[in-house]
Amino acid sequence: MPINVYAIATPFVIALALGEFVYCVARRNGYYSFQDSIASMGTAVINQCVNVAVALLVLPLFNALERFSVAKWDATSPLALLGLFLGVDFLFYWFHRFGHRTNIGWAAHSPHHSTEELNYAVALRASVTQRLFSFLFYWPLVVVGFPSEAVLAMVAFHLVLQFIPHTRVIPKLPRWIESWLNTPSHHRVHHARNDLYIDKNYAGFLIIWDRMFGTFQEETEECSYGVTTPPNTWDPTFINFQYWAKLVGDAIHTRSWWDRLRLWVMPTGWRPADLPARTEAGWKQAGAEVKFQSVELPGIRGYLVFQMLTSLPFMLLVSHHASPLSGWRKLVLSALFWAMATAWAGMLESKRWSLGLEIARVLGMGGLVTLWLVQAGAPQAWSALTAGWLAVTLVWLRVSRTTNRGAAPLSQEAAS
Repeated sequence: MPINVYAIATPFVIALALGEFVYCVARRNGYYSFQDSIASMGTAVINQCVNVAVALLVLPLFNALERFSVAKWDATSPLALLGLFLGVDFLFYWFHRFGHRTNIGWAAHSPHHSTEELNYAVALRASVTQRLFSFLFYWPLVVVGFPSEAVLAMVAFHLVLQFIPHTRVIPKLPRWIESWLNTPSHHRVHHARNDLYIDKNYAGFLIIWDRMFGTFQEETEECSYGVTTPPNTWDPTFINFQYWAKLVGDAIHTRSWWDRLRLWVMPTGWRPADLPARTEAGWKQAGAEVKFQSVELPGIRGYLVFQMLTSLPFMLLVSHHASPLSGWRKLVLSALFWAMATAWAGMLESKRWSLGLEIARVLGMGGLVTLWLVQAGAPQAWSALTAGWLAVTLVWLRVSRTTNRGAAPLSQEAAS
């Protein structure tokens, strides 16, 4: 298995995100929304699990392609590593452009843009279907002679570097830096939904690709972040699969077989001519930006922060190469993470079912992980900490459930 760059980089990513958060709170600049950040972190945990699974699926394919390579490059050579990095950065530009310019690409990529904020929590909100598309774009690097494991490791390293520009804290840098590097200013443009900024700045590390291929736009006006038809929910399933559902629906309802086939690779937003125009809520009301907010279950914020922090060690049981868990156990734990993010979204939207789902998720995760750690012969302190987390969480949920029973009745829409 290739080096798990994601697991190695996790402490750096967490430290950077925490540092930005503390700075923004101290400055009271409003760059962090509690609800958006919790939804992003829930999705981030799911995505880390997906990264490992996809890498394991793609590695055998890349290994098979090595037989057809036209050369053999020494992955330990500084010059070869530089060439590999530039190759990954170049192919990422085209993958990213594909993700914005085609229906199927946007279905895979749009969840990353669904948030209406821009900060380091947003950087972690990635699509669970995008990663497979991403890895499949890098096969030419194997054919030209780079080892499979080196390619996958460099792709992961490149992805970690892209975390850095997702911020509003860093202003424009000196022009000589802005001329070649994908700076935070350039990436703010990419995440903006202003008419001037749509489909611009696809670069990963070097902005020169956008300058070369006509997709560069300088930041000249204040950015409004998100997609033009926001999902208006925190639910990870809806966010990740809403556009896929639209494409499947169009493929089913059109009478043209040709349109069913080409729908997927047509420009983003294209629909068969025999289907009616789609009417969806935009991001403006009376010409002004309106961001989605929801009514939370009373007193739930402290619990969600506690769970967000304590979910990270559980995530490492799936993503870290030294995890004592077997493959099928990691799969089960990943499914529980999905239930976790769904329950969190429900709590943020005052869904009555969310506490029941969270209790089931906590019992499943705490009980199974404790059992698995004991069976794996892990240090007793690990299983003791897991059991302690389970006890604290269940007491907290019991109090929350009692509190919410006594709260004012929710509207029918919120209680659904």
